[in-house]
Amino acid sequence: MITTMLRPRWLIALLLALAIAAAFALLGRWQLERAIASGEVVERSTETVQPLHEAVSPDGPPRESATGQLVTVDGSFVPGDDVLISERLNGGDSGFWVVSRLSTVETASVPVSTIAVARGWAATEEEARSAIEALSAQAAAQQQTVTGRFVPSEAPVVPDEDSDPRTQTTVSTAALINRWADFTDQSVYAGYIVDTDAAANLTVIDSPVPGNDASVNWLNIFYALEWAVFAGFAVFLWYRLVRDDWERQQEQAAIDATEAV
Repeated sequence: MITTMLRPRWLIALLLALAIAAAFALLGRWQLERAIASGEVVERSTETVQPLHEAVSPDGPPRESATGQLVTVDGSFVPGDDVLISERLNGGDSGFWVVSRLSTVETASVPVSTIAVARGWAATEEEARSAIEALSAQAAAQQQTVTGRFVPSEAPVVPDEDSDPRTQTTVSTAALINRWADFTDQSVYAGYIVDTDAAANLTVIDSPVPGNDASVNWLNIFYALEWAVFAGFAVFLWYRLVRDDWERQQEQAAIDATEAV
């Protein structure tokens, strides 16, 4: 059988099988690296307040590192652009958020932009709407500094058939844009700020420090094992083909010997 293995065509086939096995091994290694990378805990200084324009840029998806980051920004709230967000938990209690539109101050690197700010929480809809009325009645606010935790925009949710079609349960930038007055093509941040202060007799929204939990990606590990099996199968297939060729030779030799007798 060794003589059969050393034939040129089977040596070439062996090199091909080893090349395929090496490619599968590299793919398995890549899957393992992904599993390890997804399980690493990335320490972030989320509690060090950063200027908003340094943590995230408008008109684009925010970086993952910006999620939960404490930020500060100067700007003025736009009167009348306050929206009620229902079904929001605060310390385990369900209630309502009041979300306002903030027009940021232009900087050297970022033009005048818009970002949503969660101003506070109320236990009842009546209290939340009373706060919105108080905020809407205010004249154009003077420039002020807002400090809070940045959170990426949430996906819009279609209200139930029995609910008011204007009801919002998520802080979706796309949905808010459609409700803000005189909003055209201004730059907008794809996220919102949970204010550390509460406005108009609202309760400060509970905004805990984001955790650094990490979990192993078992799907990537499973794929890595699959590639390892494929690599071994490539070499086994070559061996099986060589053995089949050798067995055919043995059978033919036996037939020839029988015929000679």
